[in-house]
Parts: sequence; structure tokens; C-alpha cells
Amino acid sequence: MGILAESDIKAILQTVIDPNLDRDLVAAKSVKKIEISGADVTVRIALGYPAKQFRAEIEALIRDALATLPGIGKLIVEVGVEIISHAVQKNLKPLDGVKNIIAVASGKGGVGKSTTSVNLALALAAEDARVGILDADIYGPSQPAMLGLSGKPEVVDNKAILPKVAYGVQSMSIGYLIDEDTPMIWRGPMVTGALQQLLKDTRWDNLDYLIIDLPPGTGDIQLTLAQQIPVSGAIIVTTPQDIALLDAQRGLRMFEQVSVPVLGIVENMSVHVCSNCGHEEHIFGAGGGEKMAEKYGVELLGSLPLDIKIREQADGGHPTVVADPDGACARRYREIARKMAGRLALTAKDYSARFPTISIVNN
Repeated sequence: MGILAESDIKAILQTVIDPNLDRDLVAAKSVKKIEISGADVTVRIALGYPAKQFRAEIEALIRDALATLPGIGKLIVEVGVEIISHAVQKNLKPLDGVKNIIAVASGKGGVGKSTTSVNLALALAAEDARVGILDADIYGPSQPAMLGLSGKPEVVDNKAILPKVAYGVQSMSIGYLIDEDTPMIWRGPMVTGALQQLLKDTRWDNLDYLIIDLPPGTGDIQLTLAQQIPVSGAIIVTTPQDIALLDAQRGLRMFEQVSVPVLGIVENMSVHVCSNCGHEEHIFGAGGGEKMAEKYGVELLGSLPLDIKIREQADGGHPTVVADPDGACARRYREIARKMAGRLALTAKDYSARFPTISIVNN
């Protein structure tokens, strides 16, 4: 029986692919410690994304792989999570109290972007992340209703706004500050100014991720927000139909122009599921999200069905991830959320906290 070496362990771990990263554990830099004591081995893995409901699966993959090593004795596998802050656009700094901001965008309205945003936020929370959501749609705020929240938020110190909380997710929306039937007749600069104030004046409490549900479209408002908000990554929500894909491509290029990495595409309403017989039909076409992902070299994070329950649950203030956590749709949202956060974990880290802020005072 030969003596085990660290190189033996690493060689085996290079065969274990993390499905949320599409990389092996060594290439993903997830292997933090390998200890060998005779025939006994301890391996410590740190995932860069929330994975409460995935840790047992990756641990089993590691154990099965290492069990093939001849002569291996006692095996200890520790799988933890380390969520860090990632880089944002040049000349911008990460927001206080928020490690990462992820923008959820669509080139056009009506593709289910807001429903997707709230369910992804809830999915990240279900995976043990600290999550917030900012409803950036000034003209048509929908997150308060989807989260079952109403009423004005609390203000402290005459300035800071405390986010309202539902299902463990912190949230802020213009919908909390105005009457439900009040129309917002504002021009672009007023909208972007209001959103900047909502973002910065809200006292976010130690968030791993802040999901921003952007207004639909790719006009001046969206471009200005993409330039002024310190975003670590973005995802694009689309439907499979050609016209939606054309608009989604504009959204993708908008983020490329402002140097925000696109973490992937979510294809919503990919297939209609009949509520009576369960028959599936591709009402809006098929394969559009996959083709767009291939064309632009980004990831198709997942596809979601056109299911009446998703709409009913969101309208009722209990989105799918919390209304039916063990259902097929909730599992899809969690899978997409893990892949989204996993892709972010592969992007550049934020090192700004390592450098002191220097101020010059004239006496």
C-alpha cells in the first residue's frame, strides 16, 4: 500500500464537477485545505455561493470520488460557504451593507421579470444567503404586492429608511412610499434620482446579495442606472419568442457597454403546462434562450414554465418558492439562483476594502 500524497487527492478532486459552476473543484478554487495523516484524509471545501440544499450532494460526490483511492482510511469532508464581495464598474464603490448587487433586466415588459426577480431572491434566502430586493420600477412597482407587504417603512435618524421584510428578504420599493392608485408622472432624471435615493438611503442589513428588479427596456433610465449603481453582475429574463429575444439581446449589450458581467439568461414561459391535463406546449416557441446564450457566449441558467400557479402565488403575496417550496417550479428557481450566484463567484473579487481611504484636510 502506497503513501497518500496531496497530489493524489487533488487529482481526484479535479474529476468532481460542480454543476453550479461547470468547473471542477480545483479549477474553481473551492478546495481550501487537504490534510493527510497516514491513510486518513480531511478535505475542506468552500463554495462561493449559498448552497444549503446542495451541500449534501456535493459532499456525496466528493466522498464517492475519494473512496476510489487505494488505501484511503478515515475520510472527513467539510463543505462550507464563503460569500465575498465582487468587483463593480470602474469609478464606483460597493454599497455599504451590501456585498453584491445583481441586476435583473429584460429588454421588454411582459416576460415575467418581476416574478422571476422575487422568486430568485427568495430562492437565495432559502439557500441561507442574506438577501434584499429593490423594486426599481418607479412607474409600476409590483414587489410590495408580491411580497404581501404594504404601508410606509420606518425612518430612523431622520434619514435612513429601514427595509421592510417578508420571508426573510429585505425589500424597498417606491410602492411603500406612495398610494397604490397614485400615478408616477416623472421624467427620466427624477426617476434615476429617486432610485439612487432609495438605494443609498435604505439601511440594508449585511446583505450577501441585493437583487434589483430593473424597469423593462433599454432606454436612458436603464442605461443610467446600469452606469450609476455599483453592480457586480446581471441576468437577462426573456421568453423564447423571437421578438422578446431581440429585445433581450439589446439588454445584454447594454450591460456589456458599461462593463457589467452578464451572469446568464433565464428563459421564462418556455413551455405551457395545462392545469387540467398536464399537457405541455411551446406556445412562444422553443430553444430561443439556448440559441441566444450560444450566440453571446453566456450561460442559460435555466428555463421556467408558463404555469398559472406561479402567477396566482405571486399575485397572492406568496411567491412560488415559499408557497410550494418542494414543488418542481420552486426547485427550478433554486437551481437557477445557485447557478446565478455560482457564476458571480467566478468573477473578479472586490479589493477596495484593502485600501484605506485617504482624505486631505487643509488647516
